Amino acid sequence: MTARLPLAHNAVMNKENIFVGQGIRLCAIEPKDAETMARWTEDATYLRDMDSSNAKPRSVASYREELGSGSKRDALEFGIRATDGNKLIGFVNLFGVSWKNRSCLTVIGIGDPECRGKGHGTEAVRMILRYAFGELNMNRVGLSVYANNKAAIRCYEKNGFKCEGVEREAALRDGRKIDSLYMGILHAEWAQSFPIEV
Repeated sequence: MTARLPLAHNAVMNKENIFVGQGIRLCAIEPKDAETMARWTEDATYLRDMDSSNAKPRSVASYREELGSGSKRDALEFGIRATDGNKLIGFVNLFGVSWKNRSCLTVIGIGDPECRGKGHGTEAVRMILRYAFGELNMNRVGLSVYANNKAAIRCYEKNGFKCEGVEREAALRDGRKIDSLYMGILHAEWAQSFPIEV
């Protein structure tokens, strides 16, 4: 059973605005953000942690086209911006939404290398879970993460995710075979660990 976190961890939650946390806010991604997002794809480590596809930089034009076409039907996409400015530092999405089963998947990326390791990812996951469970009435949120991405795994475990399965040797990186972990959290687990005072 996940231990109840100290009240200080719950202070991330803003009673008045579910999109604003202590250090970050969730927002729409604008076409003007295409240049920033394209720059992130020049970071091979970032790309390889996110996806099993071949790491390849993307053009600004490809992002502009994607952003101009609107969100995917089964996805809710958010940019992550620092609250002490308007700088886009990453993204967090809910996708694979099944309204019938009240379940979805999540993915997060902190694209700005200067903003990694500062707790922004942990806060963004906490905020997107509040949105999924509190706003969308989801019952389950899942994700997958490579076993060698220790920082991401710690982030997910802090937010109450539990490992539910392993896809063995799912990715090959520089001759190394890397497992993919499947993790998930249920509404009841989230509600017990992260109570929100109203």
